[in-house]
Amino acid sequence: MKVNTLRYSMAALALVSLAGANLFAADIPTAAPKAYPDGEVGRMVKLGEAIMNETDTHPLTKDFVGNKLKCKSCHLQGSDGKPGTAPGIATWIGTATSFPAYSKREKSVQTLQDRSNNCFMRSMNGKRPIIDSEASVAMATYITWLSTSMPIKQNTKMPCSPMNSDRWMGGAKHFGKMQKKATHANYLNGQKLYDAKCASCHGQDGAGIGTFPPLWGKDKAGKWLSYNTGAGMSKLNKGAAWVQSNMPLGQGGTLKDQEAADIMLYVNAQPHANFDLQKRLLPKEEMGYYNSKVLKEKHSVRSNFKAFGLDIDTIRGDHKIK
Repeated sequence: MKVNTLRYSMAALALVSLAGANLFAADIPTAAPKAYPDGEVGRMVKLGEAIMNETDTHPLTKDFVGNKLKCKSCHLQGSDGKPGTAPGIATWIGTATSFPAYSKREKSVQTLQDRSNNCFMRSMNGKRPIIDSEASVAMATYITWLSTSMPIKQNTKMPCSPMNSDRWMGGAKHFGKMQKKATHANYLNGQKLYDAKCASCHGQDGAGIGTFPPLWGKDKAGKWLSYNTGAGMSKLNKGAAWVQSNMPLGQGGTLKDQEAADIMLYVNAQPHANFDLQKRLLPKEEMGYYNSKVLKEKHSVRSNFKAFGLDIDTIRGDHKIK
């Protein structure tokens, strides 16, 4: 099978190999197909792409978003400028080939729409959209388009692109071992590194600058700016894996292991909204069926640190956080 050579072009960046997990893979495709599909399918692809770029302001999704993030804040633009085509962890290229896939978090087999909609509850700090709404279908259509001509290989372990699953699993395991050993000194080093490598884009206070997304805290009106404690980025191990693979922007794979771990220790020790699954679901009569066997789930900054055997007060060393 011949595949568009542009989509499979080699990214001219370094490789980082951790515990068998290639967190920045130079052979990951970095561009969408050259042409949109015809007719209504093409319209839906374009609509999905627009939603990914404008999630917090787009008329079809803004009411389901509770912060200042967009899908492209995590699913970065690749060489073609389209969301989700960057080669680091969180590429959408290949994602559709894995679905339906098993999710350990939901303890059920999830569709691509389930996966995208659930992200609104966590990374977007909002509500889960209605599964067969135009927005939900459009997002799934766009992500599916990015896997054009790629073979289906359903994932029995996690709802993730085959480009990402080994990197996520290996990276999470590797950084999990590191974070369990974290101390206040790591927090202080993370703050120093954040100031030097991250603050110029994300702000000294984590509120974001211009088009660069916020990482923690609230705005002047008291609205949360970034992901909540149920998001993958809020987990000390997964957040570190994502950051090493993607940041600084355009320099993915340049952070050393301890640098990535300490930066996310610092970032995730800052204020983030608590996560309560039941409060993130629409009323049943409006939402319809929720495809999960896990119906109760709560997280806080404190509990996320406790999951790694860490006390948030000891790590921060200056004041308590709820």
